[in-house]
Amino acid sequence: MVTSGGNWAQLIKHANELAQQLSQRQQTLATAESCTGGGIGYLLTEIAGSSSWFNGGLITYTNALKQQLLGVSSDTLAQHGAVSQACVEQMAQGAIKQCQSDWAIAVSGIAGPGGGSLEKPVGLVWMAICHGTECSSYQQLFAGDRSEVRLATIDYVLNRLLEKLQK
Repeated sequence: MVTSGGNWAQLIKHANELAQQLSQRQQTLATAESCTGGGIGYLLTEIAGSSSWFNGGLITYTNALKQQLLGVSSDTLAQHGAVSQACVEQMAQGAIKQCQSDWAIAVSGIAGPGGGSLEKPVGLVWMAICHGTECSSYQQLFAGDRSEVRLATIDYVLNRLLEKLQK
């Protein structure tokens, strides 16, 4: 289990680094968020001038909206559930398409305090980062309360995207 991480100052630092990387590459980013409820988009738009590299995001908290707005298949949701690799990859691909972006981040998880199971406990989060048609997925089990899980998710996925952009 990964302990929660990411205070606000640290998250802003990561967002600024992300802004620099995307601006230098003249590339854009979109988000598809479930368990973070728009937190990633909020953080990114704290950066002045973010409209030059952040195209927007979709908060798809329900399965119905994941299907309608992002094109997540009903088969994926039935077979794997919303908190799964298949779902977040489809969410990210849908965000690239809907927001006409180069990159997309997608997150779906169980922030708690309820909703967990033995198979998918509270704190389990699936994340995907897609560039074009190529996706990388990450599964983490974060410790902490609801807020800590959400902040740790934002911190983790932004760090993974920064790693990709710095290669």
